[in-house]
Amino acid sequence: MRVVVALGGNALVKRGQTPDAELQRGNVDRAVRSLAPLAERHELIITHGNGPQVGVLALESVNDPNLTRPYPLDTIGAETQGMIGYWMLQALQNALPGRQVMAMINQTLVSAVDPAFQNPTKFVGQVYEREEAEKLASEYGWTVRPDGDRWRRVVPSPRPQRVIETRLIRELVRLGTVVVCAGGGGIPVFRNDVGRLEGVEAVVDKDLTAAVLAESMDADALLILTDVPRVMRGFGTPRQEEITHTTPYELRGEDFPAGSMGPKVEAAVSFVERTGDMAAIGMIDQCERILEGTAGTIVTPNATWPLASTL
Repeated sequence: MRVVVALGGNALVKRGQTPDAELQRGNVDRAVRSLAPLAERHELIITHGNGPQVGVLALESVNDPNLTRPYPLDTIGAETQGMIGYWMLQALQNALPGRQVMAMINQTLVSAVDPAFQNPTKFVGQVYEREEAEKLASEYGWTVRPDGDRWRRVVPSPRPQRVIETRLIRELVRLGTVVVCAGGGGIPVFRNDVGRLEGVEAVVDKDLTAAVLAESMDADALLILTDVPRVMRGFGTPRQEEITHTTPYELRGEDFPAGSMGPKVEAAVSFVERTGDMAAIGMIDQCERILEGTAGTIVTPNATWPLASTL
């Protein structure tokens, strides 16, 4: 089987942890120990989050007295892809001796006329008091909005159209390579008026990019791995219940938080609707059971999924 795995940011920074490098590397090692058995039996493509790391590097860039302007988000995204890709690459090589592993920096194509550019909603970086946030917005051309009782920068989050390097990823997988790619949703780029690629100050949702990549790679399964065992119907209410096996039609009738589970469900639903294959959402330490259909929330056209061993 060809499997695309989307690792949530919690695979690198657990809730409540500071993004210390050694701590993150330890978390990566634990994540890879769970993924290695999949790589031994299947073609594996791994994507990952980068939210906490972007926040750290953006803050360093803003506060660096040697810079006249902070680095733009597309450049910071590339930095985090290199950093996290290195950790993933080394951990996979150590877990899979003799197996070829490749960590790539990827660009993700977005539309220059995506409505998201007119309505930035994605919070990035640290929180500020209103006065400081407005000062930074004036100085750097940022958009800032309230986040609770503080203020933060917001940037556009356009929908991903295609991972630019898809053909190269496909060739690497064909050769038996485990590929780490499209970190943080990929570096957002668009084609300008003469057809050249340009980076843009935006953040692409990593799970939606994983779904687009999985479809273009003809993947058999998309696993979205996070820190909860299953999607919950009616989360936080007396009627909450776990969803085990479901369909895109059923999930579209539910309401999920836009800032957390919503994009994951949308990515899973989109992939299954377009391909007729399987997507799932669950915990990283249960990825083998998820692929077998005995853990996580399994999304298929008819709410059933045979054991992987029967495919």
